[in-house]
Amino acid sequence: MTFRRIVIILLIVGGFWYLNTHDSGLRTHVLNGRLGGTALKLTEADAAPEYDAEETNNISIYKHVLPSVVNITSQTQALNFFFQVVPQQGQGSGFVLDKEGHILTNYHVIGDAQQIEVTTSDKHRYRAQRINVDPVHDLALLQIKAPNLTPVVLAAGSRSLEVGQKVYAIGNPFGLAGTMTTGIISAIRSIHSPQGAPIENAIQTDAAINPGNSGGPLLNSRGEVIGITSLIATNPNENVEQSAGIGFAIPVDTVKAVLGDFQKYGRVRRPSMGIVSLPIGPDLAEQMGLAAGYGVLVQRTVSGGAADRAGLRGGNQTAYLGNTLIYLGGDLIVNIDGQDVTNTQDISDVMNRHQVGDTVTVTFYRGRRKMSVQVTLGEAREQAA
Repeated sequence: MTFRRIVIILLIVGGFWYLNTHDSGLRTHVLNGRLGGTALKLTEADAAPEYDAEETNNISIYKHVLPSVVNITSQTQALNFFFQVVPQQGQGSGFVLDKEGHILTNYHVIGDAQQIEVTTSDKHRYRAQRINVDPVHDLALLQIKAPNLTPVVLAAGSRSLEVGQKVYAIGNPFGLAGTMTTGIISAIRSIHSPQGAPIENAIQTDAAINPGNSGGPLLNSRGEVIGITSLIATNPNENVEQSAGIGFAIPVDTVKAVLGDFQKYGRVRRPSMGIVSLPIGPDLAEQMGLAAGYGVLVQRTVSGGAADRAGLRGGNQTAYLGNTLIYLGGDLIVNIDGQDVTNTQDISDVMNRHQVGDTVTVTFYRGRRKMSVQVTLGEAREQAA
C-alpha cells in the first residue's frame, strides 16, 4: 500500500513537472476557490512578446523624440461679466530647437499671454521668454533656460512629401502629456491660419490631433520634423472641438523660412509678388478661353506691390465660380524663373527660395500674347497670395 502511494505521488509530481517544462510557452493557472462552481483558469505567456518591425520603429521614434516635446501653458488677464480681472489659461505643445533652449510653437497657443510656462518631458517647469512671433504663419519662438535639452531634427524639406506616407504626432492633447498618434499624409493643400492668412503646402493628416496638440511636431518615419501641428477640422454641428480625422500642419519649409527671417531681420520678411490669384486647370482654361491650359490667373494686384510695380494686371470683369466671385481678364502666370506654375503652391515654393529684394522672371499670357517681365519681390502682406 505504501509503495503504491509513493508511485502515485511520483506520477503526479512527474506529470506536473512535464507540463511546466514541455508546453508551448503558455502556462495555465487554476485559481484557488471557485466562481459559480467552476474553477477559473488563466493562460499567460512565458515571455514578453516580440515586436514586429513597425512596432519597433514606432517605439524607437517615441523614445527618441519625446524628450524634445514640451507642454506650454499661457496665462492672460481678462474681464468677466462684472468687469473684474480674472486669469485665463491656454495650453498647447511645442518642441526644442537647440541646446540654448529655443522652442517653437504656434502663435495661437500663446497669443498675447502675459506669462508663459514650459514643462519638459522630465516634469521640470520653466518660465519662458517670448523671442519673436509671426501671427501670419501662426508661429512663435520662445526660449527657456534649462540644462540637458534634446533638440529635434528638422527634415531637409517638405517638397518631397507624398500623400500616403506615414506620419507621427507627439503632443499634449487635452493636457495628456506625451501622447503619440499615427496616421498618414492625407493631402497637401492650401489652408488659412487662425488669423485668416494663407498657408501654402499645409500637410493634411488623419493622425489624431486634438486641442493641446497645437505646436507639437509632425514627424516622418525617421523621426524628423516635417511640420508643426496647428489646426483641426471639426464638425460645425458639434460644440466640442475634437479630432475628426482631418488635421493640418505647417510644413517645415515654411518653418525654416520664418526662423531664417527671425535670425536675419529680427522679424518676418517673407517675399511676395503681391497678387491675389486663382489656380487654373484645363477645364477652367477652356471655359474661360485662356491661351494655356494651366497657370495662375491674377485676380488683382496689391497696390504698390511687386507685381503692380512690374506692370502685371489683375482682372476687370466679374464672374462667379460656383458661389465664389472671381475676376476675369487678368494676366495668366505660367512660369517663374523656369519653373512651371500650375497653382499657388508653386508660387509659394518659389518664394521660399528667395528673399525680399530678389528679382525673378515671370512669364505670363496677356490675352493670347506671351510675355515676360522682371519682378523685384516685395514684403509679404496678409492680403497677398
